[in-house]
Amino acid sequence: MSGTAPDTAARYAAAGFTGRARLGRVPALVVVDLCRGFTDPASPLGSAMPDVVRRTADLVEEARRRQVLVVYTTIAFPQAALDTAAWVRKVPSLRVLVEGSPLTEVDPDLGRLDTEPVIAKVGASAFFGTSLRSLLAAHGVDTVLVAGATTSGCVRATVVDAVQEGYDTFVLVDCIGDRALPPHQSNLFDMTAKYADPLTGDQAAAYFSRLEVPPPVPRAGDAAAASTA
Repeated sequence: MSGTAPDTAARYAAAGFTGRARLGRVPALVVVDLCRGFTDPASPLGSAMPDVVRRTADLVEEARRRQVLVVYTTIAFPQAALDTAAWVRKVPSLRVLVEGSPLTEVDPDLGRLDTEPVIAKVGASAFFGTSLRSLLAAHGVDTVLVAGATTSGCVRATVVDAVQEGYDTFVLVDCIGDRALPPHQSNLFDMTAKYADPLTGDQAAAYFSRLEVPPPVPRAGDAAAASTA
């Protein structure tokens, strides 16, 4: 809770907000909504966050080296839902995030590979109405690390749902961003007090480097060659 007023931190500590999440054996890195609609300042929803994108891209690269599951999310509303979705009524600029728009594409500076899944959603949380829950279960994930945008919106919603799903949850403090500093700071404080532990990108990379990398699955041709050797 660094950067928090001493009386606030003390009050939270006295209320029992003192536990820690555990870094497990099978993590996943969930990159929330670093799509062009949020990272391009020309977008109505966008703001400049090149450092967040760069640090996240560096962490994604380390995750690949250690065979850590990387999942990206974006917001993409079906055209037919734009006039009926309550969230769009509340935030009309969400209309630019319609299926097929370039603004729904993952920021190219992240260097996403075709083999890395992208989950399209129409809610704030990466878990709401998506396949993320089953994807994490299929990979045996026990720890979720969250990067992305925005701190006060979809990152927060994803962090809350991740811990409610039973995952030890970590928010990557230098790999998240928001449109303004006050909501970023207040929501980061609240998340790390109640739902997740903070990690920097460098700390997460060091954690990935300590993981036991599973051996590659042999291909059918490799097995046949071994049997005739």
